[in-house]
Amino acid sequence: MGAMLAAAISVAGLQGALSPAFGAAEPRSVVSLNLCADELVLRLAAPGQVKSVTWLARDSRASTVAAQARDIPVNHGLAEEIVPLSPDLVIAGVYTTRMAIAFLERLGIPVMDLGVPATLEAVRAQIRQVAEALGQQVAGEAMIADLDLALADDGTAGGGERPTALVLRPNGLTAGRGSLVDTLLTRAGLVNLAAELQPDGFGRLALEEIVAAQPDILILNADPDAPPSMARSLLEHPALAGLKESATVVTVPTRLWTCAGPQLADAMTILKSAAEQARHATGNPRRAP
Repeated sequence: MGAMLAAAISVAGLQGALSPAFGAAEPRSVVSLNLCADELVLRLAAPGQVKSVTWLARDSRASTVAAQARDIPVNHGLAEEIVPLSPDLVIAGVYTTRMAIAFLERLGIPVMDLGVPATLEAVRAQIRQVAEALGQQVAGEAMIADLDLALADDGTAGGGERPTALVLRPNGLTAGRGSLVDTLLTRAGLVNLAAELQPDGFGRLALEEIVAAQPDILILNADPDAPPSMARSLLEHPALAGLKESATVVTVPTRLWTCAGPQLADAMTILKSAAEQARHATGNPRRAP
């Protein structure tokens, strides 16, 4: 066992008794081990309440809270980074390294795991879950109210035919049924072609499937300033050139619709604008609801 981890265990042994039980009104020391948790705790927590967030929180290409994270110490999800902080609460995600989580729990440190919301109802529930854990229920309800207000004018009220859309990520990944992306597409008044072309959740489409789908809107789910990579090369494939000319092409940065939070309203604004643009461009979207 490394000297740093041994020291961390010693600190925990001395200070662990001071940590309040999970669910206390307002934990004094909160650590986040997940980017989506970073997004919520940095928006909801009281000043000084957050002791550490993940290093991704400072990356403006991945995070919508980079400015808020600038002066907060960062971690890389390692137990030896967390234990010396003697946190009252650690907020992680279902995909956070389970070894680190198990170790923290063995030391008696309260850990909350966040799931991956697939619906707006689940988004609201997750905001409330984090707000209650932080003792910041008023801030949580205010965030939900602001999000509901921003999303109130969805793209489904007009009825009629809906433009088709296909989300394309690096490596040909897309978002099908059972994903938050699919929920937002539907709410924006779009038909998500991937819901018919691939299994539920997130999957990969072949280049031929993408070209044959002929969507009214092609949504590039990538950051324009991301460095070149083999994963991104498919987005620039010559076979997609014709599709990009016939379809309305928009970019939705991944950070806008990966996590629960007010940034979902920004993603919805882009989607509704693309839907309106596609209707004017074609005059007759190719698919009916």
